[in-house]
Amino acid sequence: MACQASKRNYQRELDKILEGLEGKEKRPSLLLHSCCAPCSSYVLEYLSRYFDITLFYYNPNIYPPSEYGERVAEQKRLIAEMKLARPVHFLEGSYDTEAFYRMAKGHEKDREGGERCFLCYELRLREAAKAAKEGGFDYFTTTLSISPLKNAAKLNEIGLALSEETGIPYLVSDFKKKNGYKRSVELSSEYGLYRQDYCGCVYSMEEAKARKSSGH
Repeated sequence: MACQASKRNYQRELDKILEGLEGKEKRPSLLLHSCCAPCSSYVLEYLSRYFDITLFYYNPNIYPPSEYGERVAEQKRLIAEMKLARPVHFLEGSYDTEAFYRMAKGHEKDREGGERCFLCYELRLREAAKAAKEGGFDYFTTTLSISPLKNAAKLNEIGLALSEETGIPYLVSDFKKKNGYKRSVELSSEYGLYRQDYCGCVYSMEEAKARKSSGH
């Protein structure tokens, strides 16, 4: 089943959904989970033409708290300064670090991109799906698939499963396609965004430090 899912072209599926929305008088609402300002930049530019977007910032994995605060501030600044088709609203989830550490228990030694990361995807997407249902949104999705280091097939698999649970359609994506990641780097430069050098959690921070010290 997972093998079949990995062969799906999520960007093509997204293109078809967006084609169906073109020309509609009423824009659907989208709850967009964001991991950080740089990753959200292209996604906001791309999707604001089709949706009324509320950006949902829920990332209890981020360590330390000062890093979390800096990323939130950059996200708010980008929304305020970026030239978009329509204004974007901001919704901050709880910074419940204990939820992340409970989830990561037993997976502390996993390498980045492994099972711990998949569990973290689910933790954040589940909260996004819950917020989307409570807010009566038409769709929910995440910016995470823009990163070349994130598993887009797994993200979509989790999102679609949560869609089945909640009844809120998950907007499938692989935002790194169509030069999405490249464009996010350009926009980060244009707006002078802070680009972190690790994913966010203490484990990814330690792994990044080890890579630097070994020269990789």
